[in-house]
Amino acid sequence: MSPRSASVNEELRRRSRERLLQATVELVAERGYEATTLADIADRAGSARGLVSYYFPGKRQLLQSAVHRLMHRTLQAALEREPATRDGRELLARAIDAILGLTETSPVLMRTHMAGILQAEGFVQCPEQQRLAGLLRDTVEGYGSQDPDSDYPLLRALLMGAVFAVLMPGAPMPLPRLRAELFQRYGLDWELGVPPGGCPPGGTSQDTILQWPERSK
Repeated sequence: MSPRSASVNEELRRRSRERLLQATVELVAERGYEATTLADIADRAGSARGLVSYYFPGKRQLLQSAVHRLMHRTLQAALEREPATRDGRELLARAIDAILGLTETSPVLMRTHMAGILQAEGFVQCPEQQRLAGLLRDTVEGYGSQDPDSDYPLLRALLMGAVFAVLMPGAPMPLPRLRAELFQRYGLDWELGVPPGGCPPGGTSQDTILQWPERSK
């Protein structure tokens, strides 16, 4: 039996890593972070316990990579859904709605993710995070940014702040209100993306709209 090629081995490693990330998302959503062990994740993924340590330095880093993967896949699906569009304003609206929507579909995961970022571990630079960053950067570039390397981190910070505000224990902010603020900041019509039911909430001010560089024609 001939040995596997390097490309086959690389694909097997990729699939193994993907199974661990998916198992992490499932188990933390079901049981919470503290009740989920690395052994549980390995069992759910059908992987050897040692593979978890091979790919990830610890549970917190594994969770952040898993949530970044979830965010990337959710964002990509939103940007590519039918009807397809190249309208930069529509794509930015879809991006905002996709990330904010995770506060409703995956609140435990997103709350745990935000808590981890605010702790000593900080922001994990992993392949999943880099793919997410690339999509968001491409989105602001398509929107018309003349400096996407600077404008992308601003969008990321605003989205993270909105997610935190929605999920803050004891004093959550309503998602439609935060969405309205972000849409006004970027000059987006409420009807773009996937608007919540009903009319836009009041209380926003046109003075808060970010003066974005003029979009290229």
